[in-house]
Amino acid sequence: MSFDLLIKNARTRFSKEKLLDIGIKAGRISEIREGLKDTADLEIDASGKLVTESFVNGHLHLCKVYTLTMVSQKALTSYQGESMGKAMTAIELASRVKEQYDESWIIENVRRAVRLAIKYGNTHIRAFADTDTRAKLEGVKALIKAREEFKNAVEIQVVAFPQDGVVRDPGAEDYVREAMELGADVVGGIPWIEYTDEDSRQHIDLMFNLAKKYDRDISMLIDDAGDPGLRTLEMLAVKTIKEGWTGRVMVHHARAMQLYPEPYFRKIAALLKRAQIGVVSDPQTGPLHARVRDLYDEGVGIALGQDDIADAYYPFGRNNMLEVAFLAAHLLWMSTFEEMEILYDLITTKAAQAMAIKDFKLEEGNKANLVVLNAKDVWEALTGHEAPLYVIKDGKDVTLKE
Repeated sequence: MSFDLLIKNARTRFSKEKLLDIGIKAGRISEIREGLKDTADLEIDASGKLVTESFVNGHLHLCKVYTLTMVSQKALTSYQGESMGKAMTAIELASRVKEQYDESWIIENVRRAVRLAIKYGNTHIRAFADTDTRAKLEGVKALIKAREEFKNAVEIQVVAFPQDGVVRDPGAEDYVREAMELGADVVGGIPWIEYTDEDSRQHIDLMFNLAKKYDRDISMLIDDAGDPGLRTLEMLAVKTIKEGWTGRVMVHHARAMQLYPEPYFRKIAALLKRAQIGVVSDPQTGPLHARVRDLYDEGVGIALGQDDIADAYYPFGRNNMLEVAFLAAHLLWMSTFEEMEILYDLITTKAAQAMAIKDFKLEEGNKANLVVLNAKDVWEALTGHEAPLYVIKDGKDVTLKE
């Protein structure tokens, strides 16, 4: 057999001390075993370094990257301070940047961030673009343009996201509809930001109507404040089950979950499993976070996300999911070798599961989305959180050459 790409002497997470060869043909993993003698158009010698699935980022506000200096620092301190009691204030302050939104400068910031994603082996991104009466469609247009420009190296799923609400921002629903017509991939939402529970339910209902009309998946930022009384996660899970949209919904943040009474948390976990809802947590961007380890143990599709890069909510970020997992190890107190392996799952295989990405595991017959790391095991990879030596997308070497 002749391969398109052959990775020699690879250490994998399941091979222990044994070094394997990975043969790739037509974008898929054709064979994994020791001592493959077949020829290949391109051969990479991993030299005993760790080879795994590439990285998946299920949550990034891509239209906002590198806008931190355009907004008041009060948004940052409001979001991260006082147990997130001022989270809504932070969103209102941060929204002022949208008064300057223009596709022409947004796309340049987006390109910079996506190039970092490629550098750090991040081949799948669910990318949010504010879509409302202030942002209009400027962010959506920039992200759709980037999706096409970088499609050979990164799969960008564009989320039309009504950041300021739908009921409280009349006209936002129409912009989300227009975004679907333009080609956005996912219907967004943020029901907790509405003023009443009735409005929150209406928000969810309106976005579900669009998702069903255009046959789109759904991503919603949920209960992102320090208020144990927030219940839009339950609303969304029940709606998902009733509408038969199981496996097609993701939730992001759900930070209020950390404050829920234990019986109510267990109810929520059961609903999430039944609805097959994936959860993306970003513990590095706020003082509260979803109960990551508990959700993992319950079998809920849980993942880690970058969330923000140098914007009003978070001043750092490099689209480096190893860095995100490194930070999570500290913030979640997951520092044993076993827990590091779990964290690695949350930026690779479990993240792919949460995003409903098929055929992602490093197994024969699956898609060849891989990284060759400058590390021999997960511990070393998290410790250094360096850029991979090689990044493979759909069987092709897309490594950025500096």
